Amino acid sequence: MNSEKKERYDEIAARMMEVLSHKGFDTYYAANLAAARDQVLELIPENVSIGLGGSVTLEQMDILSHLRTGKYRLIDRYRDCTPAQHIKYYKEALAADYFLTGANAITSKGEIVCTDCSGNRVAAMIFGPEKVIIVAGVNKMVEDMEAAFRRIKKIAPLNAKRNGHRTPCTLTGKCENCNLPASMCNYTGIIHNGMRFKNRIAVVVIAGEAGF
Repeated sequence: MNSEKKERYDEIAARMMEVLSHKGFDTYYAANLAAARDQVLELIPENVSIGLGGSVTLEQMDILSHLRTGKYRLIDRYRDCTPAQHIKYYKEALAADYFLTGANAITSKGEIVCTDCSGNRVAAMIFGPEKVIIVAGVNKMVEDMEAAFRRIKKIAPLNAKRNGHRTPCTLTGKCENCNLPASMCNYTGIIHNGMRFKNRIAVVVIAGEAGF
């Protein structure tokens, strides 16, 4: 990465952290994916239960191999299992000590916006787990809610393909506003601030692009 781009990413990261801190979220800076992984692991004590939201960012961080060492009680949604078992993991994650996930968009006003297929991620982010850690690259920063929804529609085909969903967008490459059980866009959660439960939600901001 050239110095000009790195400087720009650092500027955006600083702005994200400032607005998120003002909204009551705990914020942490990470220079790259590896630093983000180390920061997340530093925030999590051993022997706690951990739930996971579907996240390309978490996958890119290679954090799963660290969570599977036996130091934690991982509710591992990434295991190969039946759809019924996946739902069981989703429900267990709602009562986890920690919940790790990414985000689809973060507005310039500090609103965290996520759209789900099953709703398990947005449900856990909003209420349930004692602590929530969100990891987001500066590419998730958008101007306002309108831009957040535009971004979500743009990445929906990528997420649908990644999860093997047979939706129209996987063929056209753009959102088709489908109304199908396989749609990636069934539930949307907006976290306006982190004021209600102090220190519950932490955001690790990566000064670079991460995830879709």
